[in-house]
Amino acid sequence: MLLLSWCLTLNTMWQMIQLHECVPGTRFDRYIDLGRHAFGPKLGPWIVLPQQLIVQVGCDIVYMVTGGKCLKKFMEIACTNCTPIKQSYWILMFGAIHFFLSQLPNFNSVAGVSLAAAVMSLCYSTISWSACLARGRVDNVSYAYKKTTTSDLMFRVFNALGDISFAFAGHAVVLEIQATIPSTPQKPSKVSMWKGALGAYFINAICYFPVALIGYWTFGRDVPDNVLLALEKPAWLIASANLMVFVHVVGSYQVYAMPVFDLIEKMMIKRLNFRTGLSLRLVARTSYVAFTLFIGVTFPFFGDLLGFFGGFGFAPTSYFLPSIMWLIIKKPKRFSINWFINWASIYIGVCIMLASTVGGLRNIATDASTYSFYT
Repeated sequence: MLLLSWCLTLNTMWQMIQLHECVPGTRFDRYIDLGRHAFGPKLGPWIVLPQQLIVQVGCDIVYMVTGGKCLKKFMEIACTNCTPIKQSYWILMFGAIHFFLSQLPNFNSVAGVSLAAAVMSLCYSTISWSACLARGRVDNVSYAYKKTTTSDLMFRVFNALGDISFAFAGHAVVLEIQATIPSTPQKPSKVSMWKGALGAYFINAICYFPVALIGYWTFGRDVPDNVLLALEKPAWLIASANLMVFVHVVGSYQVYAMPVFDLIEKMMIKRLNFRTGLSLRLVARTSYVAFTLFIGVTFPFFGDLLGFFGGFGFAPTSYFLPSIMWLIIKKPKRFSINWFINWASIYIGVCIMLASTVGGLRNIATDASTYSFYT
């Protein structure tokens, strides 16, 4: 499923990049703009905007949880004699950083943070799988299914599909990123953007696949949601990896938040008569960061959140909405290879969306019933 998803979403990423300038002289700089062109001015925003917002807000909530947990793990390893602090406080500390970073005006402003995040992701992924390989298999490792009821097993399989789809979330911001690249008839932006996307997907593969395979080989069915939290030695290396994850999600949070900031600010200017400037940014962006922080502190279920948001938002934006728009705009020949690939992507994407949304929501409800909030 991981390999199939990698191939399908690479194809839909290529489609999004090609559709950015599918009308001569026009650039569809946002997902919603392309949605309007494909589905019409009235229907387009209702189809595309909710899904895109789910992806962006969902990512930021998960990053809140991840950043707080990894910061907590780093401090526990680095300072064994320090007084333990509640996980909720660590998530609050992570959120406090974004109250400041959110005031950066646009995508270009967070380029340095984003680059650092990309480098960190490659580094901590390499540390994760190499530390697992060096550790070797745990005692009495088991690769059998967990002993549970048939219904629980089914729901957790559904949730796992959402976890996988969460790994391919770039489609929700690809057009906004491509909009920052200069484009001329001689050198359209899609050339540079596709080279960048190929590089990103290559790095994606060398990050995800070894961690998934070697992490499972090491811990078997008891592998935790975040494999770094299960590794202890060498202490300095695992502490460094957790700090790298922290840096990564700091940058990634801003990348997914920027389009949401833009949407909120435009709505406040139009409906509440706000003027552009610092006061608008303070109100709009601080409110958004506070919202994602509250949800992250209240529901810090990393794996369940991945599954739910992965199915509910990521499957549509990454798997089948690009294929539907490609069929509408490009109209490939019926029963051609291109036509079959698009319909296969649509069918698989819809199945993942339905299954993982149900699985993730059910698992959140199950875990919340036995969880002590704000601990």
